[in-house]
Amino acid sequence: MSSTYNSRLEREFFRMLNRVVEPAVRRGIGSPRFVPGGLIVLESVGFRSGATRRTPLVATRLGRYVFVSTVRGERSFWVRNLRKQPRVTYYLGGRARQARAFVLMPGKRYRRPKSLPPLIAGITDFLAPYTRAGWAFAVLAPVAEPA
Repeated sequence: MSSTYNSRLEREFFRMLNRVVEPAVRRGIGSPRFVPGGLIVLESVGFRSGATRRTPLVATRLGRYVFVSTVRGERSFWVRNLRKQPRVTYYLGGRARQARAFVLMPGKRYRRPKSLPPLIAGITDFLAPYTRAGWAFAVLAPVAEPA
């Protein structure tokens, strides 16, 4: 099979899965509450279309920061979306939260924002070398909610 066919098949598989999982996760099912790991829905702006995209992702919550990752690196559209437009909304526990995403991905030079707290900064320093193996990560940093 051609790689184009495999890419299309992979993309369609995740779209179908997301259509089933996303509504439940957005309502709070599977959210990381009492344990740090669980599911969130990431709402981003499509890097090509400009349309709103919702993607359920496995996440790890550390305080007010959320980490998401993928072994699919640049093939994951949510990674490309965040790189182009880092201001996002994500759903955790059935509630929308505003964040700014810091993306670590293959082919992108690693420069950690100075605004990250020491623990979060240390974790991103630890994760950065894995991007050379094709992984991608995003740290969702909270932003002030509009009053």
